[in-house]
Amino acid sequence: MDDKRNLIFAVLLTGLILFGWPYVASYFFPTPAPVTSSATTAASPAGAATSDVHVEAAPAKAQAVPLSSALQSTARILVETPKLKGSVNLEGAKIDDLLLLTHRTALAKDSAPVRLFAPSGTKDAYFARFGWAGTGVTVPDDKTVWTPSGNKLTPTTPVTLSWTNTLNQKFDIALSIDENYMITAKQTFTNGGTTPVEIANFALLSRTGKPADATSGGSIFTHIHIGPMGVFDEKPNYDWGYVDVEENKGETSFTSTGGWLGFTDKYWLGALISDQKTPVSAKFRASGDVYQAQVIPTRYTSVAPGASLNSGSRLFAGAKEMAVLDAYAKNLGIPYLDYAIDWGWFWFIAIPFFWILHWLFGLFGNFGLAIIGLTIIVRGFMYPVAQKQFASMAQMRAVQPKLKALQERWKDDKPRLQQEMMKLYKDEKVNPLAGCLPILLQIPIFFALYKILLLSIEMRHQPFVLWLKDLSAPDPLTPINLFGLLPFDPPSFIAIGILPILLGVTMWLMQRLNPQPMDEVQKQVFAVMPWFLMFIMAPFAAGLQLYWVMSNIVSIAQQKWLYSRHPVLREQMARDAQEKAAAKAKAKT
Repeated sequence: MDDKRNLIFAVLLTGLILFGWPYVASYFFPTPAPVTSSATTAASPAGAATSDVHVEAAPAKAQAVPLSSALQSTARILVETPKLKGSVNLEGAKIDDLLLLTHRTALAKDSAPVRLFAPSGTKDAYFARFGWAGTGVTVPDDKTVWTPSGNKLTPTTPVTLSWTNTLNQKFDIALSIDENYMITAKQTFTNGGTTPVEIANFALLSRTGKPADATSGGSIFTHIHIGPMGVFDEKPNYDWGYVDVEENKGETSFTSTGGWLGFTDKYWLGALISDQKTPVSAKFRASGDVYQAQVIPTRYTSVAPGASLNSGSRLFAGAKEMAVLDAYAKNLGIPYLDYAIDWGWFWFIAIPFFWILHWLFGLFGNFGLAIIGLTIIVRGFMYPVAQKQFASMAQMRAVQPKLKALQERWKDDKPRLQQEMMKLYKDEKVNPLAGCLPILLQIPIFFALYKILLLSIEMRHQPFVLWLKDLSAPDPLTPINLFGLLPFDPPSFIAIGILPILLGVTMWLMQRLNPQPMDEVQKQVFAVMPWFLMFIMAPFAAGLQLYWVMSNIVSIAQQKWLYSRHPVLREQMARDAQEKAAAKAKAKT
């Protein structure tokens, strides 16, 4: 009965450490509550903007328009920068055609660049639009055809889009773009009419469908947040997924001064950034399979005849490159834009480690070598902790003969055995749990590194050596198909690559250097753990597997060196091995 209890305890403890940490973190580090997280139906106060910009959706069963046809069916101006290429649709002033030139869809160098934005009506439509809402004024809509001041938007050639209604009220959108991923829209309304009007500028993002790896909620459940996200009143909010917005009557509202909102994918981001001094109303909306993020000032502005209203916002459309996001956050005063990368609860560890990894990559020019360098630095930083763990292990080994004697003496009286063991630990000043503390201290570091190696676009499509052509993908070689010699792809749950196998082997070697549990069932459980983790880690990125393998190798080297400094302990290990071999020989005879 006790053996079964110990087995269950060991399995539950292992599962808790491997998979339960995010839940533990959520309890001790609760997610900040959103500023406002429900849509209201009360009437808007006088002068307040309604923020009622509707989702632009095609009919539910409409046939998707081919991308080439959509791009050729309307007048456009070109967009060209070192990192972006595409066009702006003059119908509706939509930014709906953007390719990321420095990121490819596949590993091959001749593969197509990643498409971020696509026109409305296409299969994966995703676009941004800047416009106005108001009373007493005819505003341009998504069918309005604008007049451009030029035919190409580049970092050196801004373009202004203009449209005038029948009352001589003029609307201008001055678009400029930098060399990375930021588009600035300065919106001007000039009241050429005869009566005052109430008006406010808005910006929206609309996308059709969800990414394949979208999450239904915050990062507590999935470790990576993919979906609606924003920063409201300088508080990052990861609480809403696509399904959450759908289930909240299709709409989720926030109020904030400044901030930003949009859709974050694993590597890409579309974000609307309002004026940081303006109180705004922000919403996520869902209608069928069309999702929208929108932002509008909380109050309309009255514009007298002959007067103008100047306002503006920004659009980030590109890759979540940490250096770029960090520069925008600091130089443009955009709060927490770098938190579009969901660093998790241990951001204070993850971010410094990322910069170390980034520096090492610049030094070595190889991301695999950078990971190895980071591993050595981390293990060096953890060396004092490893020493304490080793000291605890040494103490446990020293008392093992006495523990074995107690087990033999009280093998039929479990309660008395427990009492005698506690007394022995107290007399020998041994803490049997002291060896667990270093492991617990390493958990935050592991999860922080897990985030870095899983989310860093800097590692995407980066090679290491030989068969490891992409450290952001799982190890591709597996002995199941004789390392690719047999013409079939094994199922993912048994496609164990070389790095996961090395991970299992190095963990097994580490266990050989540690004192074995006294309980036979626990011995069996811990004996299985390296091979269990080998299967668990197989689907993860090769970069993370490489880190763990190297960490194990460095740990083995550290333990070997510490054993060399403690010959008595090494002799005890040798005696234990001899006794174990003798016991096996006796059992066979």
